[in-house]
Amino acid sequence: MTHAYISGTGFYVPPEVVSNEVLREKYGIDTTHEWIVQRTGIEERRFAAAGVGTSDLALHASRDAIERAGLTPRDLDMILLATLSPDHAFPGSGVYLQEKLGLCTGDSPKFVPALDIRNQCSGFVYGLATASSMVESGRCKHVLLVGAETHSAALDLSTDGRTISSLFGDGAGAVVVSATEEDRGIRGWYLGADGRHADVLSQKVWDIKQRPFIPLNEQGVGQVQPSHMWAHMDGKLVFRNAVERMIGALMQACMDQNLTRDDIDLFFFHQANMRINQYVAQQIGLPEDKVVHNIQRYGNTTAATIPILLAEAERSGRLKRGMKIAMVAFGSGFTWGSVIADW
Repeated sequence: MTHAYISGTGFYVPPEVVSNEVLREKYGIDTTHEWIVQRTGIEERRFAAAGVGTSDLALHASRDAIERAGLTPRDLDMILLATLSPDHAFPGSGVYLQEKLGLCTGDSPKFVPALDIRNQCSGFVYGLATASSMVESGRCKHVLLVGAETHSAALDLSTDGRTISSLFGDGAGAVVVSATEEDRGIRGWYLGADGRHADVLSQKVWDIKQRPFIPLNEQGVGQVQPSHMWAHMDGKLVFRNAVERMIGALMQACMDQNLTRDDIDLFFFHQANMRINQYVAQQIGLPEDKVVHNIQRYGNTTAATIPILLAEAERSGRLKRGMKIAMVAFGSGFTWGSVIADW
């Protein structure tokens, strides 16, 4: 029987560190380090430089994961890229990543399929379900799955936008999902969505229902209202649903695998807000040493949070071969999901 396992992990974050104090001093946001930490647990995040896009961040993380899997880009059979901040409205960033990996050039180009996943914070979990299914079906041997975000270009870095802009950072995480006959890898996944709350956490920077979809002024220049240009969030409703859905997704995945919380060695929660994750862990009764965090240093990198967590935990030796792990995420849509895997 063919199983799907994570054969390599990789991550990349831009070099510019933006602390909470930098938000106040450089960008003039009326906030304090204590205010942000108390509400989110975030102390700093990374911002990409001008001219750097999502596929550029994804390239660094992908090369890292591919190398650690003992492969070359030519060994890949498919690319999945999860992001809410693609390089352009279209095409998807997956094809840009494919080209930057060198798959389209040389004596033997390999035009592997490239699929973008638009499930925001739960994009990586949706991607793992897709990648493992493709591998288990026998159609693919190695699938590159990347979560990458360049949030900093689309944040309202002003006092008006501080509630949201203080949350997000830029970064990319990647894994290679490979086939094996060993009894290991992805054991099960559970996904869900509730479109009733689609507008609760959204960024309607362009509305395709309008004609034209970006209004034009008298000079023919497109103008977007601030209410559409920046992300909008009902924080209390998001918090309540995140807690409920993350707990439910974890319980469902564990029940499907006939597991209890004590059978899981490490839990990898999407890094949206430290307070959400702490509350979830408290409600389930998880010991602190079983829950991995890095939101303090990177903020919310949306689709990239879980693969960055995996890569860092593996590098540090905290994540070891043979461990049973759980991953869970919740995000805009609302969408959510969980995955159980034997490392």
